[in-house]
Amino acid sequence: MKAKCKIRSSFIIVVVLGLVFLVSGCSVFETPSNSQNEQSSGTEPKSRKTTAVYYDFEDVLIPMELSIVKDRTVVLLTPGFTSGIITLKGRVERRSLFNFFSNNMQKDNWNVISQIKSPGNTIMVFQKTTRTAVITIRDEQIYTYVEVGVAPTVTGESGLSESSLLE
Repeated sequence: MKAKCKIRSSFIIVVVLGLVFLVSGCSVFETPSNSQNEQSSGTEPKSRKTTAVYYDFEDVLIPMELSIVKDRTVVLLTPGFTSGIITLKGRVERRSLFNFFSNNMQKDNWNVISQIKSPGNTIMVFQKTTRTAVITIRDEQIYTYVEVGVAPTVTGESGLSESSLLE
């Protein structure tokens, strides 16, 4: 009778240990697949830090590493339209800024019109149906300066034409 009790208690211990092993083993396998599903579904972790913001122009994203130079910034707000020049500075590589603006302006539905690179300057021109944006990136000794200019697109429909501007 004691032998049956020992076998039964040994069997129960083995079953309990087996269940603990299986439960912990399944949770180990579930964790990576859950994190992969979160990444593939596009949900971002809450600890993700904001790296860029929209200032006065609602569809021109600016990296957080750049700060506004107030005495060199002019923004004109009119009903239905915002235009002007925002000047920014920061310790950011010009190539990095070029890549940032190239990617994000297209994401905000701007069309690339022209891009000019020289040893110390980069000029990028973008256009939408009613507006044009010019981004100038300039290296100086300590900071890299960025000027973002947004203005209405000049067309014959609004009463302005190229010939009237030349007169």
